[in-house]
Amino acid sequence: MRISNATLADGRVVDVRVEDGEIVAVGDLDPVDGESTIDADENLLLPGAIDVHVHFREPGFEHKETWETGSRSAAAGGVTTIADQPNTDPTTTTGEGFDAKADRAAGACIDYGINGGVTPDWDPDSLFDRPLFALGEVFLADSTGDMGIDADLFASAAERAAEAGVPVTVHAEDATLFDESAIEGDLGGAGRDADSDAWSAYRRAEAEAAAVERAVRVGSESGAQIHIAHTSTPEGVDAAREGGATCEVTPHHLFLSRDDCDELGTYGRMNPPLRSEERREAMFERLADGHIDVVATDHAPHTTDEKDQSLLDAPSGVPGVETMVPLLLGAAVEGDLSLERVRDVVAANPADIFDLPQKGRIEEGADADLALYDLDAAREIRGDDLHSKCGWTPFEGFTGVFPEWTMVRGETVWDGEEFGDVAGENVRV
Repeated sequence: MRISNATLADGRVVDVRVEDGEIVAVGDLDPVDGESTIDADENLLLPGAIDVHVHFREPGFEHKETWETGSRSAAAGGVTTIADQPNTDPTTTTGEGFDAKADRAAGACIDYGINGGVTPDWDPDSLFDRPLFALGEVFLADSTGDMGIDADLFASAAERAAEAGVPVTVHAEDATLFDESAIEGDLGGAGRDADSDAWSAYRRAEAEAAAVERAVRVGSESGAQIHIAHTSTPEGVDAAREGGATCEVTPHHLFLSRDDCDELGTYGRMNPPLRSEERREAMFERLADGHIDVVATDHAPHTTDEKDQSLLDAPSGVPGVETMVPLLLGAAVEGDLSLERVRDVVAANPADIFDLPQKGRIEEGADADLALYDLDAAREIRGDDLHSKCGWTPFEGFTGVFPEWTMVRGETVWDGEEFGDVAGENVRV
């Protein structure tokens, strides 16, 4: 198969030849007899995005999301590889828990990795015997699933990960710095009437940088490769960089702020929470300037019934795997980001950080994980148009550029209207 007249993120217009699921040539390529051709019509061709932080919820919480619905949502957003987090039921804190999730993951239409988790009753011997994508997210403060751990266990887990050569993804919040008084007063009603700004005041911005500093110190002492998940503050990003760690930032911390809390209510409750508009702008500047390594979604779907509770009862988290690349491309169309930065933070950089040499690039020898975008076809994001089982988005009404089609290892998994049947495989194997 030859994809002709494709514009890459660096502006080059090229042909791409695909054989047996792999890119075998990139350049000015003559057609071969009997070869099928897809004319890209000079639209943007990006490597398939790698979302290194999703919660597809299965096993245990299939009413929120499944591997089938989550992976389809990813494919419809140009994401071709994901890493699933451990807070399912059972948790992936043992070899048996890993196997239970791996069995369910066969329903994915994209490639995937499975992370191992850390709790006081984890079984590292059996867990590290499995093909882990990473260890974590390791929770330094409780979030959905109540998997927060203490300092000694974190240090021990980091040492085991270093011995195994497995990266450690860290949820960095220091719960000792939370402001309990912020959630003791009137918190409004339920759902969108709730005062979710109180959640931001409770899980204070200062708690993040302190936890990042502790995480990178443990990484230095243990020799572990530390990756900070969903960094939400410029101080957290700077602490990660200064400490030699890599970091990811979510779309909701790039495009939403505490200014949106009145409208979102509990639909804007997540951990770490939304930050001030000033901090959001500083995060976007760091993204544009190259100081942020990865954009990943922390795709955390919950049903509307679950979100339509009081602030203290509603679960934390928002969906995002389908809207990540479209939002970033929308920002690029507006001139706020370069296309090369979009390519790097969603594809090339995560491939480098998590040692996926065949992913994240359009070059000879890489997997043919590709997505085509018409930058003139931006449209409003609507929850009713998306494919996550939860059926809503915090980015309702935002502008995004969605893929015309998405391909995994040379097979079309999304053609703009329908899904293919390509099964994923654990990319760490």
